[in-house]
Formats: sequence, C-alpha cells, structure tokens
Amino acid sequence: MSTVPPLGPSARPAPTASPGIGVFERYLTVWVALCIVTGIALGQWLPALFHAIGAMEIARVNLPVGVLIWVMIIPMLIKIDFGAMGQVAGHWRGIGVTLFVNWLVKPFSMALFGWIFVRHLFAGWLPADQLDGYIAGLILLAAAPCTAMVFVWSQLCKGDPYFTLSQVALNDAIMVVAFAPVVALLLGLSSIAVPWDTLIASVALYIVVPVLIAQVIRRALLAHGEATYRRTVDALGPFGIAALLATLVLLFGFQGNAIVGQPLIILLLAVPILMQVLLNSGLAYLLNRKLGVAHCVAGPSALIGASNFFELAVATAISLFGFHSGAALATVVGVLIEVPVMLLVVRVVNRSQRWYEGTQ
Repeated sequence: MSTVPPLGPSARPAPTASPGIGVFERYLTVWVALCIVTGIALGQWLPALFHAIGAMEIARVNLPVGVLIWVMIIPMLIKIDFGAMGQVAGHWRGIGVTLFVNWLVKPFSMALFGWIFVRHLFAGWLPADQLDGYIAGLILLAAAPCTAMVFVWSQLCKGDPYFTLSQVALNDAIMVVAFAPVVALLLGLSSIAVPWDTLIASVALYIVVPVLIAQVIRRALLAHGEATYRRTVDALGPFGIAALLATLVLLFGFQGNAIVGQPLIILLLAVPILMQVLLNSGLAYLLNRKLGVAHCVAGPSALIGASNFFELAVATAISLFGFHSGAALATVVGVLIEVPVMLLVVRVVNRSQRWYEGTQ
C-alpha cells in the first residue's frame, strides 16, 4: 500500500527496487483484528451513532463510506501506469496465464467453493438468511484482481517489475468492463438477484471515476518530476490505510450483533477464501512452469491470481447489499486473511525456485 511500484516507460525512469513490506502491511491482519474489536465495541456502546451513519445515503450509496473508499483506492490507482500495457507482448505467456486464472478460473472456482462450503457443508452453522449474502461477498472478492498489494508480493519474491506493472495495468483495464458482467453472471448462477442499476453505479463510482481521477493526478505529479511523484505517493499511503481501517470499524460496528452471536462465522467464511488462494496460486505457478516462463515472472503471476482487490470488493458489497449484509462481512474476512496467506504463498514461491528452474 505504501510501496511505490516502478513507474514504467511512460514515466521515463527505469524501475528501481521497491522497499520491502512495511509495518502496516506486514501487520495488516493485526490492525484488522483490532478494528473488529473496536467496531463491535463501538457498535454495542453507541448504536444511535452507527444508525445515523448508516442513514446517510444517496441512491443506496453511503456517503461516509463512499468518501473513505475513494481515499482508500485513489492513492493505489495513482501507482498504475496504463502505458505499461505496451510491454505485454514481451511476457505473453505469463500474461496469458495471469488472465486465464484471474478471469476464467478464479471467479468461477470461488463461486463453486461458496456453493460447496456455504450453501452445503457449513450451512447448519451459518444464519440461513445470510447464505446468499456470504456467497455474493465471496464472488465480489474473486472478481476483483489485486491492484496495489501485488507490487509488495512481487518485490518479496524478486518478481520482474515490468511484468508486474504490465499485468496490473492490463487487469485494471479489463476490470473496468468485465467486473460487472462477471459478478452479475455468477450471482445469477448462484440464484441471487442481480441489482443491475446498483452494480453498474458501483463500477462507475468505485472503478471508472477513481481510475480517471488517479490518472489525472499521476500525470500532474510526473510532470513535476519523479521525485515529486514518489514523495506524494509515499505521503498518501497512510491515508489509504487509515481509510481502510476506518471503513472496517464502521462495518464491524454494524455487524457486531451477528458476530457476537456467532463468532464461528468468520472462521467458516475463511475456508473457501483460503481454498481458492491455494488453488489459483498453485495453478498459475504450475502453468507458468509448464510453459517455460521465467521464475521472476511466474512468481508475480501466481500472486496476482491468489490475491484480491479487497477494497473494491468491500465497497461494492456495501453498495449492493448494505452494511449489515453477509456480503459485506464476507469481503472483510478476505481482508483479515490476506496478508498471512499471501506471505505463505511468497514463501513457497521463494523456497521452490530451484525446483521450478529444474536445478534440484
């Protein structure tokens, strides 16, 4: 989140090594856990305040959350150089694996795991009226490929910075047009009503408009030099993290009663998320090896297939189904387990390099 990726060809300078994972990113799970406790406590102590915040809506968009989401997303999108898509041809096999896993495997495998675990295996331990919401939240997570944090994971596994940048830029461009149709298709297959007007509005509000704003800001910063760009992005990083944590406090304030009543929910929802991370990262890694792709490309390809743009998923879940929904809670569980699981995937990628390259 606070890590600045390479600027890419349109920004002129060559890539430089980005710093390792920062304190906030490394302990994101701890901060999320604290937000859970804080949000639940505040929701129990100050119910009137949370009711007032929940009522601040225009066209089903909660205004405080909308502001927080923009503060959360725009600093991340400023890092994306869509000019880097010109490098796609040089890494066509790795890019092909990334797109196959991200758009043809990941959303559908998550919907399948949701059907298996939420609808059937765990149904007896989950609130019956929230089952559709939980599955919807899982689908929203899987339909949004990772944007910002993948730069951190790529750096930790010594990934090719140009490939990482180009695959993120291409995924974001695809997400503008594919996110809504994919989500709608899978919700329909899961027998969940598709609120098309709200879904399209969410795509415009949380993808299209922030991308446009971020690119305008990016160009303005780069016009003043690389140093200004990097200094500004580093300064904006903590605001994005703070907005994420504040959103989680609000969300758990609204979800407090359900969680206190059934704390097992979070653990059960983590199971399908963990399963899809292991499936998609492993599949991408093995496909890259089968195709003879360099390890420095296979690593970030596997990592972006495993991680999620959870900020977008949280925002869309709240807009589509509301603060109190199972969908919103399911997306937050993705935030809770993101860092420890992705660090595990990074460790596997690094420790298996000799096997991958056939030197062991």
